[in-house]
Amino acid sequence: MNLLRNRRLWVVLVAGLGLALFLGITGQNGLGFPLDDAWIHQTYARNLARYGRLEFTPGVSSAGSTAPLWTLLLALGYLLGLPYLFWAYLLGGLSLVWLGWSGMRLWRALWPAQADRDWLAGIVLVLTWPLLWAAASGMETLFFAAMGFQLAAWYAEMINKGEVALRDVARLGFFAGLLILIRPDGLGLLLLIVVGILLVPASSIDRLRRGGVLLGTAVLPLLPYFLFNYYTSGTIWPNTLYAKQVEYAAVLAQPFVIRFSQLLYLSLGGPASGWRGISSPHLLLLPGLIIAAWRAIKADWVQRRLLYLLPLFWAGGHVFIYAWRLPVTFQHGRYLMPIMPVWVLYGLSGWVLVLLYSSSESTRTLWLGQQVARLSFTFIMLFFLLQGAFAFATDVAIVEGEMVTVAEWLASNTPSGTLIASHDIGAIGYFAERPLLDLAGLISPEVIPLLNNETALANYILGSRAQYLVTAPGWPYAQIANHPSTLLRFTTDFAITREQGLNNMTVYELTVP
Repeated sequence: MNLLRNRRLWVVLVAGLGLALFLGITGQNGLGFPLDDAWIHQTYARNLARYGRLEFTPGVSSAGSTAPLWTLLLALGYLLGLPYLFWAYLLGGLSLVWLGWSGMRLWRALWPAQADRDWLAGIVLVLTWPLLWAAASGMETLFFAAMGFQLAAWYAEMINKGEVALRDVARLGFFAGLLILIRPDGLGLLLLIVVGILLVPASSIDRLRRGGVLLGTAVLPLLPYFLFNYYTSGTIWPNTLYAKQVEYAAVLAQPFVIRFSQLLYLSLGGPASGWRGISSPHLLLLPGLIIAAWRAIKADWVQRRLLYLLPLFWAGGHVFIYAWRLPVTFQHGRYLMPIMPVWVLYGLSGWVLVLLYSSSESTRTLWLGQQVARLSFTFIMLFFLLQGAFAFATDVAIVEGEMVTVAEWLASNTPSGTLIASHDIGAIGYFAERPLLDLAGLISPEVIPLLNNETALANYILGSRAQYLVTAPGWPYAQIANHPSTLLRFTTDFAITREQGLNNMTVYELTVP
């Protein structure tokens, strides 16, 4: 037990050093978040702490939060009077450590013969730079991944025992419900656990009882959220799910096979576009992943169970759903980050098997090859860790230089009741605290049907009560910006955004009657 505890402490130490590197490099120019969406979470959390209601704009209920459990955790920081950046980073860091620990536990459950190498899984997980990026992002991504790994570990331990106790099923169901409260994507893992439990030999009555307990306990934490969404917007899921699909519908024009292949390759550590290059060191684990996946297929097929394949199906299904409904690769593939740990874990497992097999027939040449492989992967992982820290610093700088700068200008230069139309509402909602017409449809669902029609959206904005329009990088709203009665009031003139070929955020006063 002491040995296990020491291995866990090493994971804590390494995770802390990784986060310190990211925040240390970023802090030279000012800390913040790399996504405007993180400010959306902060706004919901602050309003929840202030008013006790899930609202983005005070007094206006909104079914826009896809991560209500994350919002609750962030709100706790406001209730405790903690600095919001510190609390968000702390939650992200704890999620990263939890991911490392639950990865170690899942490793021991799946490959007990290699239990003494669980530390390898934990350390590589917490040093994989997209996961560190997610931990410091102020988003729920790592919390979701850690909870998912914990569920997979509990499930694997239960299947290994060969007995399915109802208390274990209830625990899996309840926490699967919580997983969906972190992100709706958790529904996929819940359904896989249902299938896995039903495959365990038992009478029809027992299977029905297990399935009922699992789904019943999963629904318990979800009912208040579903009822709130239905009462607020008429659907049980948040507006964001529908808005994002409409907003990026153009990318669905590509054949599905190409969309799926590109998202899968990116999640494996490939580039965000094209088929050449590498974006993360875990791409080097791909041969090991293929070996581990093949062994998983054979083992589960022989025993007619879903054990080794469950995490792989979870990860593959996650990619499949996003390829089907939201095939986007921007922001380092942030929608794919929750399942990257699965590829890392299985890739490491496969490589360990290869190295152990070659060790059994050891020659000096093989031994030398093993050392070169270990050192090469370690060096490349640390190299990407540094590059990831600089990428995080750049992402934070852009959000601070664009979104936060505009929000602070609006707070200082517009009356408190001014209605502002904007595509990126997070920082504006947090710092300016003005009424908002959300051009992405998050808190203004009536906009969603107009997102693919620029003219209709422009006419809607001009016909609304909005007094200002805030454009966003990549969303210039040219028809309104070039209207003769529209007055330019402010632009960020932020150099880094222009260097990336995007427009600076600009504030226009709308004087059209």
